[in-house]
Amino acid sequence: MKSAWFRKWRWVPVMLLCAALAACGGGSGGSKGGDAKEADTSKFVTVSYLMLGDKPTNGQLEKVMEKVNAILKERVNAHLELQWIEWADWLTKYNLALASGEPLDLITIGTDWLDTWANAQKGAFLPLDDLLPKYAPVTWSEVPDDHWEQSKYNGKIVLIPEDQYTQWVNHGFFYRGDWAKEFGINEPIRDWQTFGRYLQGIVDHKPDVIPWDVNGTKNEPMMGYIISHTDALELPITTGWFPVIWAKSYEEKYTAYSPVFDDTMIEFAKTMKEWADKGYWRKDVLNYKGDTREELLTGLTGADQHHTQTYSTLRVQMDERQPGSELQMFPFALQRGNNLLEMSITHGGTSIGAHSRNPERALMVYDLLRNDEELYRLFNYGIEGVQYEIKDGKRVRPEGYDETRDSFYSNFWGGRMDKYEIPSDTVYENIGELYAEYDKVKKPYPYGRFVFDKTPIEAELAAMSQVTASQGPAIAYGQVSDPVQAVEKLRSDLKAAGFDKVMAEIQKQLDEFRKMVGD
Repeated sequence: MKSAWFRKWRWVPVMLLCAALAACGGGSGGSKGGDAKEADTSKFVTVSYLMLGDKPTNGQLEKVMEKVNAILKERVNAHLELQWIEWADWLTKYNLALASGEPLDLITIGTDWLDTWANAQKGAFLPLDDLLPKYAPVTWSEVPDDHWEQSKYNGKIVLIPEDQYTQWVNHGFFYRGDWAKEFGINEPIRDWQTFGRYLQGIVDHKPDVIPWDVNGTKNEPMMGYIISHTDALELPITTGWFPVIWAKSYEEKYTAYSPVFDDTMIEFAKTMKEWADKGYWRKDVLNYKGDTREELLTGLTGADQHHTQTYSTLRVQMDERQPGSELQMFPFALQRGNNLLEMSITHGGTSIGAHSRNPERALMVYDLLRNDEELYRLFNYGIEGVQYEIKDGKRVRPEGYDETRDSFYSNFWGGRMDKYEIPSDTVYENIGELYAEYDKVKKPYPYGRFVFDKTPIEAELAAMSQVTASQGPAIAYGQVSDPVQAVEKLRSDLKAAGFDKVMAEIQKQLDEFRKMVGD
């Protein structure tokens, strides 16, 4: 899943009663549950599910879905059809799909990365209060009342939170531990200065390696620098290529703040200009579209960037492809350790489209995918014996497994459950050591119920987005002749686009939110 930055959620699931499990096909869902057996399933229907990602092309998805749909037909007389929003310009395509009036059924949502509240404001989702107890009784009974409260817009439940799945999606740099030691860096890198020393070591000692081969359309350097060098918290507010307005700190979580207008942005621009001039990435970085992840795996670059979940599997791949590389992660939030947030419970989730023709059956399908162990394993892992085997309690790849031929994914980010997850040999076995570092400094996510209304400043936000998109990448990758002048122009153009009005409106809404939560 695309990044939402520094959040994690941990929840100890309530154990399902056997009777509740039976309700996946239409039984009781517990004290809050209804009875899905009352639903009329005589008519065979197709239920769509909007997914984020590039549709698999090796034929395995179709084979898995054939088995999934055989079970769904038997249990609820329905067929599940996945619709994909490819990663190229994904957010624009996603929002257009929701605005089209198309009769979407199940929809992947994320309040901190998929404009969920903005789409809710536009009426994209169906209220679920009356439907959930009857048609998704197990899910209804399992999600705590306070989590349902965080799933409401204008007092109505508009999403089902993925609230019982553990993950960390805080971002950082990945680097080779073997090379770091070779360059005299023997402790884990926890600051940008030391990471710069690592990149310089590659320049000095690895002439055939691009220190950090990166696609210059990515905003992570600017985001990461702000997280590492301030106490700022990212707000669930979009201002285009990168967030211009943040919260000041966890202690001042209701105070709007912009690092663009203090020394942070100047120092960042200067640092990136220095790194560019030193050759830490290719000169055509803003136009490069190569597979930089594969370059890391083949030893052609010494760094990469993404979140902790990616690192947990990439470490295993590096151990296989580059033995002894000891891939490490420098999480941006650990430089200061003041702004690492647990994940929002609505970072992932599922809604029903406002124009769905079969909302009842869609919820029945969802209840099964989330709560029936057989279906859960199929939909998340694929076919046992083809995509995986279980040995010593872990998922392992079967003998003869070929990634190109046999891989499968559904990108089900709307209802994963810790209790049905099977540990995988593709996940770094010592990832818990990094999680332990996070646990020492983590803070509860404070904006789960913050619904930002962009209506009063929609034009200004659009104008600011144009500014960030046109000027941000060049600053972030040192492709400007004078970094100070570039930042001053960025500031001036943001002001002209309506920054002050946007800042005032965000502060007003944060003040109102503070009153609502009673803090």
